[in-house]
Amino acid sequence: MKIGIPRAFLYYKYHVLWETFFEELGIEYIVSPQTNKKMIAEGSVYSIDEACLPHKIFLGHVDYLIDKCDYIFVPRIATLGGTKDIVCSRFQAIYDIVRNTFRDRNIKILYYSIDILNKDTEFKAFLKMGKFLGKNKAQIIKAYYIAKQAEKTNKLLDLKEQEKNLESKKLKILVVAHPYNIYDAYIGKPIIKTLKEFDCIPILACCTDTKKAIQEAKIISHTLPWTFNKELVGAIGLYKDQVDGIILVSAFPCGPDALVNEMILRRLKDKPMITLILDGQEGTAGMETRIESFIDIIRIKEEKEHEKQM
Repeated sequence: MKIGIPRAFLYYKYHVLWETFFEELGIEYIVSPQTNKKMIAEGSVYSIDEACLPHKIFLGHVDYLIDKCDYIFVPRIATLGGTKDIVCSRFQAIYDIVRNTFRDRNIKILYYSIDILNKDTEFKAFLKMGKFLGKNKAQIIKAYYIAKQAEKTNKLLDLKEQEKNLESKKLKILVVAHPYNIYDAYIGKPIIKTLKEFDCIPILACCTDTKKAIQEAKIISHTLPWTFNKELVGAIGLYKDQVDGIILVSAFPCGPDALVNEMILRRLKDKPMITLILDGQEGTAGMETRIESFIDIIRIKEEKEHEKQM
């Protein structure tokens, strides 16, 4: 049995957990390559026009993998807490969308479903998935806890690196973006690359202490329903006093991101901010120009403040 893992959506948040789990169970897997123009084009063919860019990218990765493995891994998440801890409907519906979109190609799907509101925990989800893979309970539990420890260790290393970056004397820019946007080689990585080329340190909002971020988000908005957006909003509260500017990144036409970014722009006025909309178009010249102008404005502002103090 060979499992195909699409390098999109939740992959960038949970890949260490998934890959370690499969490795511990001795399950062979392959991960689709980095996103490219062809994948986006193929994903767009399979998507409805109103679908967001990450959704189209995900279907493009599924299309790439479908003939290269026995099962496509499509995890589903509905809720991660109470009634106010939901995720975007795309994550809730992705299993059904993939199954129906590729039904003519006889797709076989490996999945798990997390819905805390209905007592479907992550542990239960992995236990069911492990049994489907033909493993016994002891093997599954051992593999799951080893995978969770690997995930925790990886997160701690990322946080340590982020703390080191925050100590830099260079201009620091907080990039507020979901992992599946900012870590994607085609649509998000160019932002990080551009910031570094302009001698800035990118600080990633998706790299933060999740529990602290969720608590901090409640201070900014106690009605925000989307868990993944809460993490980003809370990260702004945790990092805003340690950075020189904020870039809000969203993929077209993401509804939750559009609402949340507008809220942030209205409520946080003491820090320079811009928004970047990822639309999958080829070329980064426009994005680079906007970032360069934003950085120039921050530097000019800091120079004037420095002159006033002298």
